Parts: sequence; C-alpha cells; structure tokens
Amino acid sequence: MEGKQQSPILRQIPERNAEGGHGKDAMRIKDFTYDFSFWSVDKNEPKYCSQKQVFQSLGSDVVTSAYDGYNACVFAYGQTGSGKSYTMMGSQDDQGLIPRICQELFCRMREDDTNYRIEVSYMEIYNEKVRDLLKQSSNSKTVHNLRVREHPKDGPYVQDLSKHIVNNYEDVEELMHRGNSVRVTATTKMNDVSSRSHAIFTLVFTQAKFIDDLPCETTSKLHLVDLAGSENADASGATGQRLKEGGNINKSLVTLGTVISLLAKNCSLKEGKQVFIPYRDSKITWLLKDSIGGNARTIMIATISPADVNYGETLRTLRYANRAKNIINRPTVNEDNIVTPKVQEKLHENEARVKVLTEEWAGKWNETGTILKNDMFAAINGKGLGVVLDFQLPHLIGIGDDI
Repeated sequence: MEGKQQSPILRQIPERNAEGGHGKDAMRIKDFTYDFSFWSVDKNEPKYCSQKQVFQSLGSDVVTSAYDGYNACVFAYGQTGSGKSYTMMGSQDDQGLIPRICQELFCRMREDDTNYRIEVSYMEIYNEKVRDLLKQSSNSKTVHNLRVREHPKDGPYVQDLSKHIVNNYEDVEELMHRGNSVRVTATTKMNDVSSRSHAIFTLVFTQAKFIDDLPCETTSKLHLVDLAGSENADASGATGQRLKEGGNINKSLVTLGTVISLLAKNCSLKEGKQVFIPYRDSKITWLLKDSIGGNARTIMIATISPADVNYGETLRTLRYANRAKNIINRPTVNEDNIVTPKVQEKLHENEARVKVLTEEWAGKWNETGTILKNDMFAAINGKGLGVVLDFQLPHLIGIGDDI
C-alpha cells in the first residue's frame, strides 16, 4: 500500500523463463483506490494500523448511525486466513470491531429521559442451514435448522431465532463468548481455525424519548457479519466434509458477488430498466437483502493476504470490493410517527364523538328493551339493559329506529 491514502497496488510477480529473462507479466500493475486502506502486516512499522484505528475510521460511524436511527451493517470478505475474524472479533488482548462497537454503544448512553433497549441475536449459516448460536440445549450436538422468512414490511428474518435483552457490555460479551464457542471451525493448510460458516451478530437498538412533550421511538438494526473465507481446494488441502463445506462457502460467496455486481449495475440504470436481483439464491444474501442494497448504511471490509502465492485470490477480493463501491443505498431513519398537536386535537374530537354515540346507543337499547319486554308474541322477558330470549324457534328482532 502506497501513497498518501495508502491505496493498494497489486504487482504481478515476474517469473524467469528458460533463457533467464522475465515473462510477459513482469510489468503488470493493478492499482485500486478505496475509502480507507489499512496496512497491518508488521506492528513495528510506522504505517501499521491497529484495531483501534480501524474502529475509529469505521466502527465509530456505525455507532453514530445507530443513535441517529439508521440501520447499519459491517461485513468482512476475503480468502481464508486473511484476517476477517480477527478484524471483526479480534482476540482477548486485541479486540476487533464487534466488541468495540458494542462497548461504544453503551458508553454513549446519556443520563437523561431517554430509555434504551438492546436485543442481541447471534446465528451462523453452515452448509446453507441457519443455526442459532445462542440457543440453550441440554444436548450439545443438537443442531437448530431455522427457516428464513420475509415480512412484507420488516423484510427477511429468521423464524424462532432467540433474542436476548442486554443491560451492559458484560452481558453482550458473555453472549459473544457463548456463540463463538459453538461456531463451526476447522483446521486447513491455510488456517488453523478456519471459519466454516458465515456468522451474523445482530443488535436491535431502540431509543424511546419525548420530543416537545410527545413520545418518540427509533429502532436501529446493526448487522455485524463475519463471512467464511473463500478458498482454493488445492491450497487449503480440503477433502471429504471440509471440501463440501468449502464448496457451499464458495457458492454462497459467488451469489454475494453476483448480487453486488447487479446492484452496482442497477445504480447506473434508469429506474424502469433495473435487472432482477437473485437475493434468494443464498441464505446470506437473502438475510442481508436490506443491508446490501436497501435501507442501511453498509461498510464492506476486504481483507487480503500479502503473500505472493495468494495473488489470484487477492486480485479477486480487490475486484469484489471495487464493484461494491458502486452500490448506492438510501437509508432512512426508523422512527415512529410523532403525535403532532393537530393530530392530538383530532384524537380528542374523536373520543368525544365516540362518547356521544355510545350514550345514544345505550338510550336506544333501553327503549328497545322496553318494547321487547311487552312483546308477548315472542315471549321475551327483559332484564336490565339486556334481554333473555325464551322463544325456541328462529326469529328476528329489530332494534333500529323503525321498530
């Protein structure tokens, strides 16, 4: 990474031919520019970017979006072993984006009349099956395959996914540890603890307060996503179950790439000529439908390897992120309708009208009851405001004005 903004530059490594010269690709250079680029290879280098710097550049805006009432999403993409889980979760000594965002969310809570509520859910998509990572079970081998549904207003959701109310960061941390401890990982040639599933950590942040003595509520949904890494079967040495996992991972990531490409294309087309987006081709794209191309402020983090043997995967990742730059989301504040003074006045008028109508109907019913009481043909006896029908055959009783 070079230049003032440390933009990534990918150089093709020259290979010597039999005569000792260099091949045709010796001068091939590909230059990419993004909103932020972080160099984190060697901590001893002056240009090294720490987890704290990454949070200040990206995570702080996510927390601000939540307090402003917007949905937000952060997802990390890259080949296996390139640092996605480290960037999102970090380690005990060096926390990643997810723990830091949760901490900051609680730190910004004000001591005023605002009431806060945070719900946490944590799931993984393993072999295209959704599993609740926080579901309590007496049998540790129990797998919870949940169904993805779509609400006409709220969008895609996971049916029966557990939600946990948290009161402080310690509660969130405990849930994170519980979920991470049961997440599917495995050892491959490229990564000792390779994530074999996509993990989605979701926070539903609700603020209730009064504006001009009227109640107001905003709800923000934060999706913090650690995608499983794309991988080459030969490089990872995957066989058997690991090979099947890698195939499903790559298939879902290809779908995500297709969705990103089509969304970017739609942003350049006129509204009437937009192409169909195949969100439902994969569980991850279906669940992140609003985050990728809808009502959310979304950040994509592309993690890449500096190793020359990963040139092909690194190039694919950089191109992937380059396409994502062209997607334009239009998020809106998730706020309930504030009751204005004019609306409040209308409500009072309606309440008064209902009261008058109720009294009118009560009077009419009393009159009707009196008439029915004297109707010996129907053998009806009146009791108070109600009536007891002694007549056993089917019959009609009119209680309108024209008896």
